[in-house]
Amino acid sequence: MLRLTNDFLEEIVEKQKSDAKLLKYKTLIEQGKKVDVEIDVNGVMRCRGRVCVPD
Repeated sequence: MLRLTNDFLEEIVEKQKSDAKLLKYKTLIEQGKKVDVEIDVNGVMRCRGRVCVPD
């Protein structure tokens, strides 16, 4: 199984914060809406367990 390094995940998390589409999902999550995207304990946005890679 592929493991992601902390440096890579930290970069992903920072870029997720500026991706327009992912920000829409984050807003829905904060409003309590049911979406396939979730934010894990490390602050990484995931869709069905997979890391959401920003554009």
